[in-house]
Amino acid sequence: MTRENFDIFISGGGLSGLVAACALGRLGLSVLCVDPQPPVTTQNDPKADRRSTAFLQPARATLEQAGLWPRFARYAAPLQIMRLADAGGEAGEIRYLADFNAAELSDQPFGWNLPNWLLRRELLAQIEQTDNITLRMGVKTNRIVAREAHAVVALSDRSQVQTPLVVAADGRNSPIRKMLDIGVKTWRYGQKAIVFTVSHPRPHNNISTEIHRSGGPFTLVPLPDHNGQPQSAVVWMETGPKAAALMELDEAAFTAKANLRACDILGPLTVTSPRNIWPIISQKAERLTGAHTALIAEPAHVVPPIGAQGLNMSLGDVQALVDLLESGHIAGSQDMLAAFERKRMPDITARVSGVDMLNRAALAQSPDLRALRLKGLQLLNETTPLRRAAMRAGLGA
Repeated sequence: MTRENFDIFISGGGLSGLVAACALGRLGLSVLCVDPQPPVTTQNDPKADRRSTAFLQPARATLEQAGLWPRFARYAAPLQIMRLADAGGEAGEIRYLADFNAAELSDQPFGWNLPNWLLRRELLAQIEQTDNITLRMGVKTNRIVAREAHAVVALSDRSQVQTPLVVAADGRNSPIRKMLDIGVKTWRYGQKAIVFTVSHPRPHNNISTEIHRSGGPFTLVPLPDHNGQPQSAVVWMETGPKAAALMELDEAAFTAKANLRACDILGPLTVTSPRNIWPIISQKAERLTGAHTALIAEPAHVVPPIGAQGLNMSLGDVQALVDLLESGHIAGSQDMLAAFERKRMPDITARVSGVDMLNRAALAQSPDLRALRLKGLQLLNETTPLRRAAMRAGLGA
């Protein structure tokens, strides 16, 4: 059985794991990243991840430091305005709009939106060109044994890896988190999210729109135009039974329902991709570290897709690891891992709680609760200090 040495071992080849590989590899460290699933890098593949990711302003600095931003920038749609639309009245029509414009805070947009399948393609291309990063797909992590100075990782290809630092980025049901006996607290909402892309006749003008009625928001997120036609990614959150019923509809019936829910805000929508459905939960690990191991991304935290917080929190985890290593901490040492826990846990706790509160407000079913939500939105939008504080909080300030 072979045993190789790497400075960093990353379990999980999703977006967070691949960004972590690039960011840590940029420090000159030898990095091995494994994932049990082969990558999907084309939009038309039935297994393609058709969600999109909005990188908020702080994430751009992480991506630039990792050498990734030049690859991403050419495909990114800027998010200049975050628009909240209340459609909670009896008629289901928009009765109040609140626009939160990034120009109030800086000369940069709130963030930039890209399709997930494309991000994975560009990440793999970057890794292919980086000599000190090794990627093995179709390989899973079987076992981790902690020694005093390092961890020994047994892989499904019968090889072993010796490393001072294991980074767990292996999903919300993280096998590594279970190996370390780290508990999680989970909030369930009885919700699912349907994700797909649409074209529409009216330009989105770099406005991301969340339409609130009940069951969760219907969100239209700007994408770059395709063949001269404006495009958006849609995340449609609904209660589980309603989401399941929507997934059963044929294309014409589903498109009609989507147009009704979109309140004609961008004109008639044309669905341009297959639909995928995802369960919605919030989840937080009880701790972020074990012997020679740091949990990042979904092993550490999961939130509903509201306010573009999910992957941006994950990039905060990656940046924390980079900062600690650059400041002289020894990879995988108890001091480094304790510092990582101190640095990340307060922010994770605050954001999981905040998004949980927002999602419960979006779920509101009764007219009285919807009326209360409307008054809250009006107060937030029409009180300048509150509006700006909310925008800064969303960006991570």
